[in-house]
Amino acid sequence: MSAAAPTMASARGEALKRGFYRFRQSWLSLVGLAIVVALAGLALLAPWIAPHPEHAAGGFAMNARFAPPSRVAWFGTNELGQDVLTLVLMGARVSLFAGVAVVAMAAALGAAVGAVAGFFGRWVDEALMRLTDLWLTLPGLILAMAIAAAMGPGVGNMIFAITLTWWPGYARLVRGEVMARKEEVYVQAARALGASPARLILRHILPNVVSPIIVKMSLDVGFAILTVASLGFVGIGVKPPTPEWGSLLSNARGYLPDYWWTAIFPGLAIFLSVFGFNLLGDGLRDVLDPRARR
Repeated sequence: MSAAAPTMASARGEALKRGFYRFRQSWLSLVGLAIVVALAGLALLAPWIAPHPEHAAGGFAMNARFAPPSRVAWFGTNELGQDVLTLVLMGARVSLFAGVAVVAMAAALGAAVGAVAGFFGRWVDEALMRLTDLWLTLPGLILAMAIAAAMGPGVGNMIFAITLTWWPGYARLVRGEVMARKEEVYVQAARALGASPARLILRHILPNVVSPIIVKMSLDVGFAILTVASLGFVGIGVKPPTPEWGSLLSNARGYLPDYWWTAIFPGLAIFLSVFGFNLLGDGLRDVLDPRARR
């Protein structure tokens, strides 16, 4: 046993090195990683680097309304004289946090449902999967809008509403992986040693199906951000004056095309976030896909 532990550690280290090498071979994956890291860094530093943080709290300057992009205001100003760069930077905190939170909560809920259904099978699997299929028949965005409208505006309500529409995909993914893994030799050996169902799922099965979950999560974050922006665009997102990319686009649509900068920069932020997470997800899929390792 003492000799086996270093061997397993060295094998894992070698696998990580190979995965990192494969990731570096794709320049598009590196571009996606750079975009995601840059957006996350800007969101974290937004309160300190935003030119006019008071604008994100509802402040305005009517004497500077609709100023075009310049050295003074890089992204221009909106109808209230608020600095668009400040609003985009502060909105990144809400949009990125909401997107990551939705995916994390949906993955946890879907993994729990899928793991129970795949492990126990029979009537448990039938009941949970029919509920999942029923949930999938409902249009996700429409359902999220209805739930968010019923609960009222707010970041927490918006995240909860989108999470309730996002978990079925993870449930079906984890169910299939668990059904394949529960017949493996190491699971049967643990069962023979008296391991409980909870221990079998949490310690032996789920750790071995985490790779496809991570890949799906990395691909879903961008689309979750897009869904958050969609709710903000129709006015069901965060409460004003908190800036959010979708609400910024909604406010700017009435001033197009004359004051294009009020819409182009929030839209560009949404595009870059979705684009970056998709490229990063493709790179992680190449690294974590067992077929790619061969």
